[in-house]
Amino acid sequence: MYQPREHFPSGHRFGIEFGGAVLSFERVADVLRRQWPIIAVCTGASLALVIVYLIMAQPMYTANARIMMDTRQAQVLDKDSNANSALIDTGYVDSQVEVINSDDLILSVVRRLKLTDDPEFNGSNPGLLSIVLGKFMSLFGTGEPASQERLEHAVVEQVQKNLRTERVLTTYVLSLNYRSRSPDKAAKIVNAVASAYLVGALEAKYQSTKRATEWLQQRSIELSEQATASDRAVQTFKAENNIVGTSRGLMSEQQLSDLNTQLVQARASTAEAKARLDRITAISDQDVAQSTVTDALNNSVITRLRAQYLDLQAQYADWSRRYGKQHLAAVNLANKMEELRKNIADELHRIGDAYRSDYEIAKSREASLEKNVKELVAQAGDTGQAAVKLRDLESAADTYRNLYNNFLEKLQSATQNQSFPLSEARLISTAAKPDRKSSPRTVLALVGGLVGGLCLGFGAAFARELLSDVLRTPGEVEDELGVKCLGVLPDIRPPTKTGALLSTSGKTGPPDLSRYVVDHPFSRFAETLRNIKVSIDVARLTREIKVIGIVSSLPKEGKTTVAANFAQLIALTGHRTVLIDGDLHTRSLTRELAPNAKSGLVEALSDPASLGYHVQRSKETGLDFLPSVVASRMVNSADVIGSKAMADLLKVLKEHYEYIVIDLAPVMPVADSKAVSFLIDAMVYVIEWGQTTRSALQESVSGSEVLQKKLLGAVLNRANPKMLKRIEAYKGKHHNSYYVEHA
Repeated sequence: MYQPREHFPSGHRFGIEFGGAVLSFERVADVLRRQWPIIAVCTGASLALVIVYLIMAQPMYTANARIMMDTRQAQVLDKDSNANSALIDTGYVDSQVEVINSDDLILSVVRRLKLTDDPEFNGSNPGLLSIVLGKFMSLFGTGEPASQERLEHAVVEQVQKNLRTERVLTTYVLSLNYRSRSPDKAAKIVNAVASAYLVGALEAKYQSTKRATEWLQQRSIELSEQATASDRAVQTFKAENNIVGTSRGLMSEQQLSDLNTQLVQARASTAEAKARLDRITAISDQDVAQSTVTDALNNSVITRLRAQYLDLQAQYADWSRRYGKQHLAAVNLANKMEELRKNIADELHRIGDAYRSDYEIAKSREASLEKNVKELVAQAGDTGQAAVKLRDLESAADTYRNLYNNFLEKLQSATQNQSFPLSEARLISTAAKPDRKSSPRTVLALVGGLVGGLCLGFGAAFARELLSDVLRTPGEVEDELGVKCLGVLPDIRPPTKTGALLSTSGKTGPPDLSRYVVDHPFSRFAETLRNIKVSIDVARLTREIKVIGIVSSLPKEGKTTVAANFAQLIALTGHRTVLIDGDLHTRSLTRELAPNAKSGLVEALSDPASLGYHVQRSKETGLDFLPSVVASRMVNSADVIGSKAMADLLKVLKEHYEYIVIDLAPVMPVADSKAVSFLIDAMVYVIEWGQTTRSALQESVSGSEVLQKKLLGAVLNRANPKMLKRIEAYKGKHHNSYYVEHA
């Protein structure tokens, strides 16, 4: 059944999604089947233009030479150079491309090869196109003969146009290609350009080295004079200020340094003597018999006396314990111990006097050194400003001397380079005579023409489809309406000037179109109508369908012919069928089938019981036909066709007929079909193939919700048989073998 409004795509969506549906492979295939003649014509025209070009084009030959930027040649005179430091900047290689294409280099080649006398360059043997262009350009010129300079400049531009220089990928190799009509001339010119570049590179390096050598010589002389003057100024200043230098610097500075060293050593000696004296003084205040005294001094005399003291002390302790401290032997031992303690104390005093003497001597020596240092410092202060000035003069002298040595080294290197000029470029591939033409490339041109023609054809085909708002395939109908397309009816009209079904005399078409299924029962037209009947019969299994309306969006889309043939087809199968002319405006079906009728639908509406008096029957098919006979157009035709009387009439007809087929008025011009739609059981929508637009279809169907619900299906009418054959090529060549189009 018919779906809601969103199934009718807007115009914007149509432009993007191609005909209201997503662009798919099947839809592309349909477009190609319909539009293949356009593609074929565009492809053929493109190939024809390519062939004409290949016939008329002048064959050209290209010669190639290659030059390499080799930095290792420049290292011959510089053995200490590092290979990594000799890499060439990529920008330098790209710059050489512009050097090769420069006017000066090409001009040298033109003069060397005398190309101004060559017919290919001086225009002495022009073609037809060149003659025409020359005459045209002469209208804007001065008319004066060209000078030699202008001729050379024109030849240079032509050589630059045919010369292509490029870098080979990311290498240091330059590829030179030259195009010419003659293969010998192409090789000759490209080799001359390569040779001129190499010679020019050597000449440029020689000139730059020469200029650098001259400048270095002049600068070296100036630096030599400045260095000599600076050395002379240093010596004069030393003599004026009595400054004597040694290998370690100035004499006063050397003396001061030595005194400072001696002063530091004297202060250390004084501190050491003072420490010994303080220690002996501290020990003298302690018990001389303690072990710390002996260990601190490390004196052999004190050590021996203490040993004796310790032996007596041990013996004294033993005897005191045995005999008592008052015993004479114990008293003698105590006296000896006291005498030993006195001897140790005397030795300590002697050592202390020696330490005190050493300390006094160290202090005197330190004071003497301090006095000498102060005197030298005072003396150095007087010559400080002279030393500062001397350092400035010596620094300037060293700078000039170093600059002079560096410039002298560079001068020697530049002199060697000038004597042995080496270029960083070398020819690695000499151009040979090309044995085949480089342009035009026949195969490439034909392939390009074929691809270009196909692209143009595809573009034209899809543009035609995208810009077209009409329907041509069942898929487009189903996407647009949301109902099944019941078939595609071929155009059965005979060839006429207007190509329309109805002639200007008012008839609906040739007299036999309304009975085409009778004369051609096995034609595709008849089989498609049978498919519509089968679809209706299948739908009748689930609901009652007796009243069938045949409707279209606009007039002259063939609905009347479809209705007449459909009704006759059903009648031929033996079913009781009545055909009603429901178009009260044009009554085209009545003029075709019953032009002499005196009464019909309007009279039957007034008295349904008298229906039999108004119905006409075909003896050949058994089809009953209810015509419409009115004197003039009815103002209230919509009210009449949708009235209660029409409902009563249809009720009577349902009792006598199995199929009631009504040819309704078009939906867009008048409201009759919408008014009677609630009385119709099912509607078949007739769409003219390649003529009915989507916009018209949307406006027609979306205007009535009842009509949308009653739509059973649609049928494409008046399809071009030849194009239809192309569209349905995917069905195979035997698809139409069952059809018999002849009577």
